[in-house]
Amino acid sequence: MRRTPPRRGRRTLTGIRATADTPAVSRTLSLAAAALAVTIGAGCTSGSPSAHGTTPAPEDTSPVSACTKLISYWAKETITGGKWAGLDWEQKGLSNQQYEIMDTIVKNARTEQKRHGLGAAKKLIDRQSQQRCTEENGATWSSQNWRPPK
Repeated sequence: MRRTPPRRGRRTLTGIRATADTPAVSRTLSLAAAALAVTIGAGCTSGSPSAHGTTPAPEDTSPVSACTKLISYWAKETITGGKWAGLDWEQKGLSNQQYEIMDTIVKNARTEQKRHGLGAAKKLIDRQSQQRCTEENGATWSSQNWRPPK
């Protein structure tokens, strides 16, 4: 008759051994340990003053700022042939108006890139994105009934 060796448990963060007979306990302990780690990690970056005595500036979430960041990012991805540059306007999170602005800026940036290089094109993208998004107050009008830019 063959004798089977005793089952070995797995060591967890709490030091409690959970055996294969208790997968729910093991899973629960693992989730609890992960939640504790996230909580502790979040406390380190919760906006409290850092070691240098400064508090991080709050992030600007205005429509103009969101528009500027979106258009600038996707225009740069487009002119550099980034991995996700081929996504459509909706997948990029752009409104119709933002897409039209981006299309114009990309055309201008490609011209600038031919004349003065990629660095100049990226600066133009940042400058024009900020300007156009400010002029259009975030350019957030409806994305329904999409039509291609003119």
